[in-house]
Amino acid sequence: MSHDHGGGCHGPTGGAGVLSGQARIALVGSPNAGKTSVFNGLTGLNAKTGNYPGVTVSRYVGTLRAGATQVVLEDLPGTYSLDPISPDEQITVGVLDGSGEGLDQPDAVLVVLDATTLRRSLPFLAQVLARGLPTCAVVTFTDELGRRGGTLDVERLAQALGIPALAVIGHRGGGLARLREQLADWRSWDPPPVPPPDDPEELDAWASSVLSFAGFRSGSRDKVTQRIDAVLLHPVAGTVVFLAVMLLFFQTIFTLAAPLQGWIETGFGRLSGWVHAHVGIGWLAGLLGDAVIGGVGGVLAFVPQIMLLFLLIAVLEGVGYMSRAAFLMDRVMAKAGLEGRAFVALLSSVACAIPGIMATRTLPSARDRLATMMAAPLMTCSARIPVYVLLIGVLVDPHSHWGPFGAQGLIMFGLYLLGAVSAMLAAWTFKKLGNRNQPLLPFHMEMPPYRLPSARSVLLAMTDSARAFLRKCSTIIVAATVILWLLLNLPAASDRHLTEAGVDRGDDAAVAAYVIDHSYAAHLGRAVSPVFAPLGFDWRINIGVLSAQAARETFVATLGQVASATDPEHPARALSTLTRDDGRDKGRPLFTAGTIAALLVYFAFAMQCMATIGVLRRETGTWRWPLIAFGYLTTLAWIMAFLAHTAVTALAG
Repeated sequence: MSHDHGGGCHGPTGGAGVLSGQARIALVGSPNAGKTSVFNGLTGLNAKTGNYPGVTVSRYVGTLRAGATQVVLEDLPGTYSLDPISPDEQITVGVLDGSGEGLDQPDAVLVVLDATTLRRSLPFLAQVLARGLPTCAVVTFTDELGRRGGTLDVERLAQALGIPALAVIGHRGGGLARLREQLADWRSWDPPPVPPPDDPEELDAWASSVLSFAGFRSGSRDKVTQRIDAVLLHPVAGTVVFLAVMLLFFQTIFTLAAPLQGWIETGFGRLSGWVHAHVGIGWLAGLLGDAVIGGVGGVLAFVPQIMLLFLLIAVLEGVGYMSRAAFLMDRVMAKAGLEGRAFVALLSSVACAIPGIMATRTLPSARDRLATMMAAPLMTCSARIPVYVLLIGVLVDPHSHWGPFGAQGLIMFGLYLLGAVSAMLAAWTFKKLGNRNQPLLPFHMEMPPYRLPSARSVLLAMTDSARAFLRKCSTIIVAATVILWLLLNLPAASDRHLTEAGVDRGDDAAVAAYVIDHSYAAHLGRAVSPVFAPLGFDWRINIGVLSAQAARETFVATLGQVASATDPEHPARALSTLTRDDGRDKGRPLFTAGTIAALLVYFAFAMQCMATIGVLRRETGTWRWPLIAFGYLTTLAWIMAFLAHTAVTALAG
């Protein structure tokens, strides 16, 4: 989708339709050139994300005030060239050319050039200048160039190029004030008197003359980066370090985040109790206190764990480790007939499968994109964290250790590893079903020097992801929990029914348990029992599993509402004491080791996200592949959960 900012509107010819006093400026550059730091530094929290019309490539648009001009800054997908080989590069070219539906040409262009790789960047700048748009060059990492012993006179570079050029240190904010002044005067960005040549040999000579006039000297390679890469890019040592970092992170989920989770749970519990105490209408108190506050609060209690996940991803991206991980995994991905860029897409799915599927647009091969899209939902996304944390907390004592490591963290690590291995196998299968023997395209990815990311950029990355999660809680999860509350509390029990059943009408917990046991939800859960009974699920778990089809987090909210009927003060603790209420196993614990193992495995494989199905439909242009993905993942989830339940029950017995 597209956005309008500050009252601006884009006419069919792009800049001509922008209101007076506004400008739409595109920000372009190669990956790892510091483009995002410049964008964040200029726009800050005034940035919004969306998709380009008709495609799922991310669109980042922000607003800023530059003098009397309001600038709409659009951060285009990073690319090394304007000769596109992947869909996201085609978007960048489409915007600059003003071609394609909904891709209007901007008024001007900011081209970000990395000073440490300036020779490689100049041909890209020449391609941008050939578009004839007002252009300004933004040179980043001049401080790093100086540390390496290199030199560059940015003013002489501007003279040689014939366009404005200035140095900006994006992660520190240096030069941003001058850049804002330059943006206010974008109409004065005249084209170069002598445009760069088109012929490759002449272009190389032009770049050399520009660099010579600007006094450019590249300097030595970053020695710290070389020493670190000697370990992190080693096939064995690098893999060990990667696994160790992941393992350490999952340990922190159950140590650092646990106290925060407890405080959130306590706060929502008190708020729910206050509602029940002060709202005189019984059904309204239940709807607000149990469904809205209790259900959503039960999910929000896991925000600390999810924030830690986003923090890790933001730091890994900021320091430059993502490209190393992709290079390291290129050999592994090749076994599945894929390349390192596919690993970046799969790793993006750890936050959410939707950006992971969108990231497949960096892949040149259509078959690679399809295989990666079909595997992305298997990567353990943040929506699974509340379910995993809840079930692992019931299954494993928080003080239990296996050697020096906490048992809870190790199980969480194992679930993430299960998702990654399963995704690789799925990608291999779909690639083999397609044409696995096709030659692999060359994989080019720059290894930027290690850089400490600014706290601002990390914070913006975290808050952007957290906002997306909170929006989900305020829309899908609120709607789902309200519907579940109605299903769990209707039909209302009359005094006659309670008396006939021998239920004390003064015992709120007993009344609530009776209502839930005879509710529409109970009927629905029992109706699907033949499907899930082999996995050890009863009707209450069945309702949670069915509700999770809208969003996985609603499973936690569902169990929270069921448990609150047993122990309103401590619903989380009540889960571990729930017993089966019918059948031959009546009176036995509901959450046995086998049942919890089956639930964990089921959630590891099942596709329980309608938004992901929608993105797959939009990305592939057909319902065929989303339906195939839903079918094979649901079947696989049931089979693997059955095996897990059988094996763990046998071992526990």
